[in-house]
Amino acid sequence: MNFFDFYRQDRWPHMFCPGCGVGTVMNVFFHAFDESGIDQNKTVFVAGIGCSGRIPGYIRADSLHTTHGRPLAFAGGIKVANPELKVVVFTGDGDLGAIGGNHFINACRRNIELTVICINNYIYGMTGGQASTTTPRDFVTSTTPYGNREYPFDLSEVAVAAGANYVARWTTFNVKQMTKSIKKALLKDGLSFVEIASQCPTQFGRRNELNSARKVFDWLKSNSVQRTKASALSEDHLDLNLMGKITIGEFVERNRESYMKALGVVK
Repeated sequence: MNFFDFYRQDRWPHMFCPGCGVGTVMNVFFHAFDESGIDQNKTVFVAGIGCSGRIPGYIRADSLHTTHGRPLAFAGGIKVANPELKVVVFTGDGDLGAIGGNHFINACRRNIELTVICINNYIYGMTGGQASTTTPRDFVTSTTPYGNREYPFDLSEVAVAAGANYVARWTTFNVKQMTKSIKKALLKDGLSFVEIASQCPTQFGRRNELNSARKVFDWLKSNSVQRTKASALSEDHLDLNLMGKITIGEFVERNRESYMKALGVVK
């Protein structure tokens, strides 16, 4: 498949800010999707509201831009209505972890056959830079000008605990690992979840003395810790996340019965 066969050039130029990590994710996703051999004409891309939610609009395939926090509910309905379709969801930390939190937990619990790609930039990037559920402790946002005092969600750990079949987290620096994980997620039965920590220089960076895409990118790189190594540290990896550290790697890979098989819709 050619790069330009995958994207809708008639929608260019895109709306993403300079230095945003969404471009890296889109490029990686294209390569992973191409390697997976999945039919683009039998794939539906679903998204909610937010920067990452605009990705399906640039892909040459059927897509659905849904209400805030509801992409998993729409995606689940599509899958149940037509089990032959591959359904991919693009979402962000605000869309998935806040207003869509209950949908996220229960989609993982049902283990429905969806591939969910969450681009986590630790802030509401599109709507004014408010704190999200993943904003690290003490980091500044437009709604926490003196530093965030709430404990952040660990979205990947939530997905593991709720029952997803495959969960991994990488940063935009980990291009090769991200490509392998997305390909694996696309081919995995049940719900697969790949979280990608991504730079947002416009909202997150400039409020936290990281006022360029390169500085945020370097922060992601220098503050990420392989999950296997984190387990050997004196501090629990969940506590590492509270301080802005990012544990990366594959969190779980299992073969629980998927939702459609449990319903008897597919064997």
